[in-house]
Amino acid sequence: METVGLGGSCHWCTEAVFRSLKGVGEVDQGWLSAQGHEEMSEGILLRFDPARIDLYTLIQIHLYTHSCTSNHALRHRYRSAVYAFSPDQQRAAQVCLKALQPEFEQPILTQALRFDAFQPSRHEIQDYFYRNPQKPFCQMRISPKLSILLSQFSDRVDDKKRHVLEQLPVDIK
Repeated sequence: METVGLGGSCHWCTEAVFRSLKGVGEVDQGWLSAQGHEEMSEGILLRFDPARIDLYTLIQIHLYTHSCTSNHALRHRYRSAVYAFSPDQQRAAQVCLKALQPEFEQPILTQALRFDAFQPSRHEIQDYFYRNPQKPFCQMRISPKLSILLSQFSDRVDDKKRHVLEQLPVDIK
């Protein structure tokens, strides 16, 4: 298993997307920092089996499920990043980002950064979507991202999570 950090959207949203995938083990949401960036930003740490899902696919899904080309007002809180755990992983992430750029009309703002620190969210809000799928925030903010996952990356969705995702309201899908 390998570990990588991802950020770019609220950690509840990002956590729900990556908890839904085959080949992804643990997903912890919280706040991450990168070397050279003191401020912490919302994100997740995830452990994945590269034999089942590779870094390229994880980054591709990440880019499609958050505003990776938008330099919006809250970008400091939601830094668009891949947090690498080694120089090799950072270089691989940079290669992936460059290879994926042609799929987007605007420049990708997502950075490949070296992981520095992680502060987990409170236990009560971990696995927020799957414990609360009917809550308004889940329906309005998280479900649309999961709908993208179902429509564009359906073959990557874990069968145990698919049942929940297929119950999303039709108007959100």
